[in-house]
Amino acid sequence: MRLVVVGTSGSGKTTMAKALSRALGLPQVELDALNWQPGWRALSIDDPDEFFRRVAAAAAAEAWVMDGNYTKAREAHWSRATAFVWMDTARWVVMRQVVWRSFNRAVTKRELWPGSGNRELFGKWLEKEHPIRWAWDTWLSNRARYEQWFVGGMFEGRPVHRVTNSREAKLLIERLTAEVRSSRLAGAA
Repeated sequence: MRLVVVGTSGSGKTTMAKALSRALGLPQVELDALNWQPGWRALSIDDPDEFFRRVAAAAAAEAWVMDGNYTKAREAHWSRATAFVWMDTARWVVMRQVVWRSFNRAVTKRELWPGSGNRELFGKWLEKEHPIRWAWDTWLSNRARYEQWFVGGMFEGRPVHRVTNSREAKLLIERLTAEVRSSRLAGAA
């Protein structure tokens, strides 16, 4: 199983990917961790070929849960996905989550991605590229784009699981876990 988890910033992509990874026993790949280098240098901008190579290398594995949008590298992992999870949470939920996440990160000063040294700073909150502003500014356009791509719950013949709230997230995790267990039992028989 290879799952791509997408959605606007603050929609719960990484949280969902971690939960799926634990429940299904699959490795999790966070595209932000592949992208962000020390000093907030974004490979997707500064060295897009290297970023694409890293995403493709991670996607070459037999099974994974990968979260992040990064449309520039989409072909590197979407082509290998067996299914998609679209975190389509309401704007007010996104904003609550992204503000809380940013606040928590700024207070704890924890490193966001191992080895990057990057930490959340209150002083960056008003910048156009900060996740709070980014989530507000891009929520509608991201939603429209995913609606267009995922018409009818499918993308190029592969299932798309649209998740709009935490209850649906929990139910999807339970359903996919049961499917994996069932296929493993059938394979062992």
